[in-house]
Amino acid sequence: MNAFATLLPVIFPIIAGACLLPVKFSDRKARERVVLPIVVLNAIFALYAIFGAKAGMVTLFQFSDKLSLALQVDGMSKVFGTMVSLLWIITTIYAFEYMTHEGHEDRFFAFFIMTFGVVVGIAFAANFLTMYLFYEFLTLATLPIVMHQFDNKARHAGKMYVLYMMFGASLAFIGFVFILCYGTTTDFLYGGVLDPALVAGHEEMLRLVFVLAFFGFGVKAAVFPFYRWLPKASVAPTPVTALLHAVAVVKSGIFAIIRLTYYAFGTEFLVGTWAQYVMLIAAAITIVFGSTVALRTPHIKRRFAYSTVSNLSYIIFGIAVMTPAGLAAGMLHMVYHAVIKITLFFTAGAILYKTHREYLYEVEGFGRLMPVTFATMAITGLGLVGVPPFAGFHSKWALATAAVSSGNPVSYIGVVALILSALLTALYIFSIIIRAYFPREKEYPADYYHHVSDPNKYMTVPLVILAIVSVIMGLMPDTLLGIMNDAILGVL
Repeated sequence: MNAFATLLPVIFPIIAGACLLPVKFSDRKARERVVLPIVVLNAIFALYAIFGAKAGMVTLFQFSDKLSLALQVDGMSKVFGTMVSLLWIITTIYAFEYMTHEGHEDRFFAFFIMTFGVVVGIAFAANFLTMYLFYEFLTLATLPIVMHQFDNKARHAGKMYVLYMMFGASLAFIGFVFILCYGTTTDFLYGGVLDPALVAGHEEMLRLVFVLAFFGFGVKAAVFPFYRWLPKASVAPTPVTALLHAVAVVKSGIFAIIRLTYYAFGTEFLVGTWAQYVMLIAAAITIVFGSTVALRTPHIKRRFAYSTVSNLSYIIFGIAVMTPAGLAAGMLHMVYHAVIKITLFFTAGAILYKTHREYLYEVEGFGRLMPVTFATMAITGLGLVGVPPFAGFHSKWALATAAVSSGNPVSYIGVVALILSALLTALYIFSIIIRAYFPREKEYPADYYHHVSDPNKYMTVPLVILAIVSVIMGLMPDTLLGIMNDAILGVL
């Protein structure tokens, strides 16, 4: 029974979504009565597997002594799986209203549900092979919703998405092959699985393989220079970009990098080597680059997309410090960023849905007419900037503290990048909020503010809930950091 509990939240939504593909609902209410129960039920299944069941490893297929398809819930799975399950419900509610603006809702929700199962599969993967297969399935499951409109822009974005993901998967596969050849197992074990007897004399080659695999998984995490797919994917409907850029795809890339670094190669093999320095420098460059381009981008959704490029590398920087404190700080920022950024994308979607405005200079004075939308943007924006006591401050402080405590001089570059990025983040967030609340004195067309108002409760209630959650999380950083440490130690 416990084994089935681990498998159910993976296979149920994949099968349910596939069954919904040919279904044409008669109206929106009929669709909601089917889709919402499926998503909520699967979230319950996932949370039961995480906190209720006491299952060990569930082996689906055994190919050889080292190769198997297997699922297991460990501390890392619990953090990632809980985050995904709760945010998927909120996004579903938001999407019911927003997708009336986009059309083709039946097809969208079918792939949306399947993607839920695939992401849970990544979270619950017990070994490298299982994670890699679900990681590849994620690209296939999300491609139709990235290309939702199937116009020229969507096709171009989809083509770029696939090419980048195929390239990244090829590099990641190299890492899998070498873990298979030089590891005692392909199962995830904290501390790594490399066999010292087999590794002896091949250390530099394996470090090169690690760097290649890091950049391979780093494609989904938008590590510079493999970031271009992410802003292009903002052509997708807002519920998709919110999940892609805050939860599903990009965080799956982060999760895979954690598994690669701490559970496959192991930090003992990497710390203090050129491989670690490459990882630290790549993260620092991406942090500053993403924030700089975000400041220069007037399109609001793409601005938030480049912000995601930057913030993902905050997490990678914590991973690259290669200490338990660094990993815990990175995981804390992963959770904070997921809640904050999904809210910011939802606010951008609300503006687009109600006003068809997409650019910074088009929202002058909207703050008083869309009070819920811009209040939640302001609250979560403060968290993203890192203004104390909001959530982002605590994770950035934990990252900087872990970097300094590590004693690695290269990590100081990352601390400087964090400071620069915080300043740039303040500029690109506050420039939107200031325009909304303090418009410049000028003449506007008579219809400028026509239809400018908050959307209905399907979209505003998720915004309010997420903003409140982000504030509450900011008030309990020690508790959350303790949970991250327990997850690392396997006692969660």
